[in-house]
Amino acid sequence: QVQLVESGGGLVQAGGSLRLSCAASGLTFSVYAMGWFRQAPGKEREFVAAIDRSGYRTYYSDSGEGRFSISRDNAKNTVYLQMNSLKPEDTAVYYCAANSKNALITSSQLYDYWGQGTQVTVSS
Repeated sequence: QVQLVESGGGLVQAGGSLRLSCAASGLTFSVYAMGWFRQAPGKEREFVAAIDRSGYRTYYSDSGEGRFSISRDNAKNTVYLQMNSLKPEDTAVYYCAANSKNALITSSQLYDYWGQGTQVTVSS
């Protein structure tokens, strides 16, 4: 079955960096566009970044633009989210997701598969 497994979350001080990874299995990774979302306590899940199946096109939320970078390695079936200059408001559970439409989709409802999430906590 399809599995998306996130890793790399943790506790970091404001201004620090983290690199999240999402390893995919059970699907032909190179034909899926990938996205990162996050959900803070009491809030809705929100879009963070997306990358097309080739890795050439990316798209970011306003909160991620300039601080976050999404990339992928199709040989390793893995997508990454490099997060720099982290702020306390970035604290959330971060999820990766896959969509077969090869589109830079911001709506969580249009993704086909989801990981279980990894916690990111940024202290002030």
